Amino acid sequence: MKLAIIGAGAMGSLLGFCLCAEAEVWLLDPWQAHVDAMNAGGLVCELNGVTETRHPYATTNPAEIGLCDAVLVLVKAEQTPWAAAQARSLCGSTTLVVTLQNGVGNREILAEQLGPEHVGQGVTALGATLLGPGHVRHAGQGTTIFSAAPERAGMAALAALFSACGLPAELSDDLEALVWGKLVVNVGINALTALLRVPNGALAALPEARALMAAAVAEAAAVAQARGTLLPYSHPLEHVLAVARATGANRSSMLQDVLRGSPTEISTINGAVVREGLRWGVPTPVNQLLTQLVQALDVSAAQRV
Repeated sequence: MKLAIIGAGAMGSLLGFCLCAEAEVWLLDPWQAHVDAMNAGGLVCELNGVTETRHPYATTNPAEIGLCDAVLVLVKAEQTPWAAAQARSLCGSTTLVVTLQNGVGNREILAEQLGPEHVGQGVTALGATLLGPGHVRHAGQGTTIFSAAPERAGMAALAALFSACGLPAELSDDLEALVWGKLVVNVGINALTALLRVPNGALAALPEARALMAAAVAEAAAVAQARGTLLPYSHPLEHVLAVARATGANRSSMLQDVLRGSPTEISTINGAVVREGLRWGVPTPVNQLLTQLVQALDVSAAQRV
């Protein structure tokens, strides 16, 4: 299989490292220093206590890649239109473009630009931290779940590739459950780790943080219930706590954004819960406050002390 990954941040780099063991993998990213480091010395990954170097292809130019069997999109939400534009030159008539991004709304943007018959979605419980150009750390194991749509055989082949590379993966026929199941996890972890400046595991270990997580998750679960979305687990808070513990050393993507002074994806995570709550008449004061606090972090990055 020939696979392109658009967005070589923490998760994109981890997947590029793992999947290149069994496939031809291209990492496409505008960060020139990262691309240069990978091309010069390979991609270094700290995985299960072992440091190893592998050699996926890396470029800033999609024209160097050519047509692919599948394209994974792992950019931040605000970069999704750019990713769709990059994907056009990578897509043939049977190419699948699969978003593994956080939040809601990314699949719809990709489908509008590339055609819904090409675009699938997945969620992953993997954790990763980008340590520098050409250097990533695997920070948490977890299952990746792909939607069976738009083409079951192709999505199954992608899941099989993940599994062959040591990344547990499966298919789901319920896309809404898939997306909201991951959204509730992100709601419980990302904003709090960014605001408290702690790794995921601290949220499970600290009673005060657990209380805030419980409130945010309860609101998100109530919104899901109001919109008729059945979550893929029976006890949302227990599930989110289990994910936080399983990825205990990981710095969430939102924490990494805040530490870099980069824009976060808060509007497509906690902000999405607030918008859907307004739509369905469900109060979401905790998620509204978390959204406003992280948005304030975003706009005040240059003034931080």
